[in-house]
Amino acid sequence: MRLRASHLASTVFVMAFLMWLLTGCAPDDDPGSSIRDTRIDWPEWDQIRRVITLADYNTRIVVMGTMLLGLAAGVVGTYMLLRKRALIGDAVSHATLPGIGIAFILMVQFGGSGKYLPGLLLGATITGLIGVGFILLIKGMTRIKEDAALGIVLSVFFGLGVAVLGVIQSMQQGNAAGLESFIYGKTASMIKSDVILIASVALVVIFLSMLLYKEFAILCFDQAFARAQGWPVTLIDIVMMGLVIGVSVIGLQAVGLILMIALLIIPPAAARFWTDRLWGMLIISGAVGAMSGMLGSAFSALVPRLPAGAIIVVVAAMIFIFSMIFGWQRGMLIRAIEFMKLKRKVAHQHLFRAAYECLETQGTRGQEEPIQFSSLLEARSWSSSQLRRELVRARKKGLLDLKENGLEISLTSAGYTEAVRVVRNHRMWELYLITHADIAPSHVDRDADQIEHVLGPHMVRKLEALLVEAYGAAMPPSPHTLSVPGSGPRGSL
Repeated sequence: MRLRASHLASTVFVMAFLMWLLTGCAPDDDPGSSIRDTRIDWPEWDQIRRVITLADYNTRIVVMGTMLLGLAAGVVGTYMLLRKRALIGDAVSHATLPGIGIAFILMVQFGGSGKYLPGLLLGATITGLIGVGFILLIKGMTRIKEDAALGIVLSVFFGLGVAVLGVIQSMQQGNAAGLESFIYGKTASMIKSDVILIASVALVVIFLSMLLYKEFAILCFDQAFARAQGWPVTLIDIVMMGLVIGVSVIGLQAVGLILMIALLIIPPAAARFWTDRLWGMLIISGAVGAMSGMLGSAFSALVPRLPAGAIIVVVAAMIFIFSMIFGWQRGMLIRAIEFMKLKRKVAHQHLFRAAYECLETQGTRGQEEPIQFSSLLEARSWSSSQLRRELVRARKKGLLDLKENGLEISLTSAGYTEAVRVVRNHRMWELYLITHADIAPSHVDRDADQIEHVLGPHMVRKLEALLVEAYGAAMPPSPHTLSVPGSGPRGSL
């Protein structure tokens, strides 16, 4: 009996503990007053309406500030991504931390409170510039690669910043509370002056990005060419780094130095799936950054327990995933569709090449001659079901006829013309590889198969012009039947 009572007590205790884990508070506590209550209170319709219409002053301030920050970060981040310096923003943002701490100490020593925001941002800018200088110095004066230089500056400056914050905590003067917001961000505490500062810096960044568009573009795509043409590559690089520092510094108050790198990388990375043009990428990247800031801060306003900086990054990540799947230039969906189209095109060409070669082996090249299903099956390394699917597709296009027994096919007039075209292009490409690329005839079929299916009409015309003197409009012979690789077409080309 005593054992059963203890077992019942332990069961009740476990159930109570599980209830506490699920509800975020003890069973007897009032959920509304317990500090352990971590449940999310979803907004009502009136709250949603007020956020959508920006009826509240604080919501307008936060949404406007984060939207402008995302716009500027998306524009300047595009150049960083194309420059293959995506992580430079991470190093710069971490390099600003010791500047914030040192600026706080100096302002306190001169009798100030230490919380003067322009002074803190000025300190962050100075150490950010020093960090960029160290990166360029390490890269230019040593054999250390740029990624290693970024890692060195990031870790050293962040460690120095943490050490300076530790010194500040032990100071008797000044109040250091709130400095940690520069690490994690504190979007909800933004005021009008912060938005004005963000808007000013964002305007300067966008203006300089557009004014120096040509210089930045040539630096991103071909630095060696820019240097050979006499462009001041180092000066342009410093200006570009200065824009990154400016955006990183003004973003400290909104999303913090840890999450700032997300706004510099994710929007341009998402824009890359939609376009190959730099202008379009700048516009899309800026729009993605602005949308991330706007939607993230608005959602955080609806659910106050969710930190705005983290939600902004999550929204940006969701836009990136959407772009990665549905982007019409490099998205996974469009690439999958193009791959399927190419796969069907390859199978189509292989079928008609095999059909023509079967007719050629039989000694007849007339379209009325029947072709055995088994001969086609032996010609390529495909299964019986794959071959039948291709035959059905070709029959639907009116290119061949299937006999009633399903063991023979015959090409229609259009199908025979298609087979001649496919085989001619294939053999011209094989002969071109043999005569101009020094590919052995025993290997040329493999190399031709890798590229012939994407030959455009312009390339086909060039190949015909090269080979017309040797074979005219007739079908070129198969290079595999040539006894001497250098004989025949080589002397004619």
